[in-house]
Amino acid sequence: MKASIKVSIVSLAIAMPAVTAAQETADNALDEILVTAQKREQTLFEVPMAVAALSRAEIAQRGIDAVTDLQHAVPGLTMREDGPGSNTIFLRGIVNQYGNGAVVGQYLDEVPVTLTAFDQLDIRALDLERIEVLKGPQGTLYGQGSVAGTVRYITRKPVLDAVEGSVSASAGFIEGGGTESIVSGVLNVPLVEDTFGLRFAARIQDGGGWQDQPEAGIEDGNEQELVNLRAKALWRVSDRTDVEFMYMHHQNEVQLGLGFEDPDRTVFVAGDPATVLVPKDLEYDVANLTITIDLGAAVLTSATSHIDVDHQYPFAYQCGSATHCGPFEGNDDRFDTSSALTQEIRLSSNDDDKLQWTVGVFYRDVEDELVADYRTFDASSATPFDSIFTDRFVSADSYESYALFADASYQVTDRLLIGVGGRYFEDDQTASSSCCTLLGVPFTDQSADFDSFDPRLYLRYAVGENTNFYASAGSGFRSGGFNSFGDPPYDPEDIRAYEIGVKGANPDAGLTFEVAGFFNDYSDMLRRGLVFNGTNFTSQLSNIGDVDIFGLEGGLSIQAGENFTFSATGAWMDAEVRAIRADDATSLPGDSLDYVPEFSASLSGLWEFDWSANRPGFIRLDYTYRDEVSYIDRTT
Repeated sequence: MKASIKVSIVSLAIAMPAVTAAQETADNALDEILVTAQKREQTLFEVPMAVAALSRAEIAQRGIDAVTDLQHAVPGLTMREDGPGSNTIFLRGIVNQYGNGAVVGQYLDEVPVTLTAFDQLDIRALDLERIEVLKGPQGTLYGQGSVAGTVRYITRKPVLDAVEGSVSASAGFIEGGGTESIVSGVLNVPLVEDTFGLRFAARIQDGGGWQDQPEAGIEDGNEQELVNLRAKALWRVSDRTDVEFMYMHHQNEVQLGLGFEDPDRTVFVAGDPATVLVPKDLEYDVANLTITIDLGAAVLTSATSHIDVDHQYPFAYQCGSATHCGPFEGNDDRFDTSSALTQEIRLSSNDDDKLQWTVGVFYRDVEDELVADYRTFDASSATPFDSIFTDRFVSADSYESYALFADASYQVTDRLLIGVGGRYFEDDQTASSSCCTLLGVPFTDQSADFDSFDPRLYLRYAVGENTNFYASAGSGFRSGGFNSFGDPPYDPEDIRAYEIGVKGANPDAGLTFEVAGFFNDYSDMLRRGLVFNGTNFTSQLSNIGDVDIFGLEGGLSIQAGENFTFSATGAWMDAEVRAIRADDATSLPGDSLDYVPEFSASLSGLWEFDWSANRPGFIRLDYTYRDEVSYIDRTT
């Protein structure tokens, strides 16, 4: 429903190093891109798994601004948006936003920024070094929130020997909507040369809306008023010890925060359509302290993080003629506060020998409280604007988890590398809820412990000097949890994943390529059913069944001449519900899985040139395609 044109107004760079087209091409070659997907530095060519790595240059050239833009750059990655700043990421057909944890983990440097399935921080592509998308279960190194994969945002570190910075501004014009302006800036200051430096990054965004609520006099009500600030400090204590501190503040206010609209771009509001719903306001603060010590044979890393989130948002629903709940509709005002404390300590090998290893421990403590004020209406009554039910729901949940993890690989021969990893995970949960005093629903307390051991086995074989074959088998785990009001709890989900692939390059032809095939066995999938109690709805989660997911992915890049690069990617997936074991199932055997496109692809052409000495420029054209996706829920 949205068409937009963005125009760059001004860009100023201070002491930014110039990069020629030839140098940039070399930096982007498969065997030159450095990633830390396995929590140690490797080239992309060496990593025995499918990893999509977007460099700083590509992030800028593709205009990637927010996490929503990744679905156009990474085949196999899809998203659901519930209002600006509220996004859920899915990978390789594993799509589920119900339950206590996410299926795709998100990390900002060393900070796990995913709290629950719905509470995923809105990360903006501001002053990033690169983005890494790790496909397939990453439970060994990244825990239960990464059963489908992990997205890592690597920010730029302070530069200790130069003052540098940038300022940029852009304007957007939305067809049938408002205008949008974005101003961003970066400043790097070395306070003590080669020893201590600070780096600041900021973005202010305003406008960009197109949704209306004419009865309330609201036009372009989903425009965003966003402020994103980040500060990083780097203290090089010695040649062997670095201390990094990062603080980030984010606030985004939206008047109409529902995230969906009717075909005429108006939003639905239950009862009186002139009712002004509570605006959406997402505010969070992130603090991280990372200490890295080079011990010679190994590197010791300690990462301590704390997150505070304050999120208010509206929720409106309408039953419709095809559902079981009759003529009822309603509005909620929801207020969610969360906090998370995490601590990870790991030790990684530092010698360039045949044995490479990583061992570590992880601790996480999450507290979450939700307050929802309900207002339910009977649209068929003579006075449909009169509320028939008004009450408050309150829940308080806590998640305390521990993990031990290890990963090791051994270079058996010059061609063959074999690796194995595992993670033991324990999750202690408590949940308290109270609701609906008019109905006399009692206050409930529940608690349980969930644990899992998730192994991973992988190998890499050098078919030739510039071609690697790899294969891996691993598992992923997501904790069970509780329904409200004493309804039955739900069990954990389990995923078994198998992957084979080839990565290669032909330097003489300027060609790089990658092909991967995978199969995911997704057991005990969770889905939500809405249970109508006569005057309102309660949400009940249950393990409804099993899913089979088959997929193929591929990509290539060709250097066609000194300054032109052509690239293409594609993904095909077949995700189908195999078995159903629940009476209240939302799906039936043979159904396709929600939000999973059968086919997606992208084509890119990049021409790089110099305007003059030390003034590089580029022209880039990107085309992306994705099949339509479905959402099936037979209970509502």
